[in-house]
Amino acid sequence: MRFFSPVVKHCSIRIILGLVNQYDMELEQLDVKTTFLHGNMKETIYMNQPEGFEEGENKVCLLKKSLYGLKQSPRMWYLKFD
Repeated sequence: MRFFSPVVKHCSIRIILGLVNQYDMELEQLDVKTTFLHGNMKETIYMNQPEGFEEGENKVCLLKKSLYGLKQSPRMWYLKFD
């Protein structure tokens, strides 16, 4: 099973814009700035406490939502968006 992050190539955007122009269509755009912060985690993932939030040694944080930088973040967002 393969999972991927939905990414568009530059040439694909140019083709779509050309078709929209040729057939006099309208185009709408979706731009999400906090994309990866909306995915719910299915796996159990722990992380070290961020700097400035240490409340004792040997404590970790349990993630309930995905964060930027996690390998699971694009997949969780795609599943929620789909």
